[in-house]
Amino acid sequence: QRVNQAMGVISLSLFKDYEEIRNWPKQFGEVMQGDIKYKDINGDGQITETDMVPIGYPTSPEIIYGFGFSAGYKGCDLSCFFQGSARSSFWIDPENTAPFIGNQRTLLKAYADDHWSEENRNLYALWPRLSATKRTNNYQKSTWFMRDGSFLRLKSVEMGYTIPEKITKKAHISMLRFYLSGTNLLTFSKFKLWDVEMGGKGLGYPDQMVVNAGVQL
Repeated sequence: QRVNQAMGVISLSLFKDYEEIRNWPKQFGEVMQGDIKYKDINGDGQITETDMVPIGYPTSPEIIYGFGFSAGYKGCDLSCFFQGSARSSFWIDPENTAPFIGNQRTLLKAYADDHWSEENRNLYALWPRLSATKRTNNYQKSTWFMRDGSFLRLKSVEMGYTIPEKITKKAHISMLRFYLSGTNLLTFSKFKLWDVEMGGKGLGYPDQMVVNAGVQL
């Protein structure tokens, strides 16, 4: 297998009712409608660790790259640097992002808007049914919470303007340049819930966008 290849179970959908649960292979712990339904890979009539298979790309990117450019025209200059990675997967950590569990009182808007409930019986909702206790079945590493870790970020950019020397030398100044610079200004990624570089634990503190203005004299 690939280096840092993850193993997990294959998720199919959420259980729609108790009749489906009764007719499905036994899974992890007590299962209710709205919980994640997994595939019985080896056909032994139960879902266990023996049904775990390689899923997704490695957790470490197989491709890391960067590129940039610098350009100038008369007194204007511009430089940019892009940073990216490709062919990696990560998993939303249900234990660290699940609402109402332990001391966790934060409820992500994405979970609030898209979870299974009696009013919203979406079998492919982002989050399974909400619970005030840890649901072992829904915390398994699976394709349900697998996400694409690829991204391209505008890591840094700077633009400036240098006042012509024929103007500045009258004030006995050899060089006067005004500039704007920034870091982490744009990120292109399929994952939208939080900063993709934070991986599965999305309730931490992300990289900040920083903008500077300055003068070189």
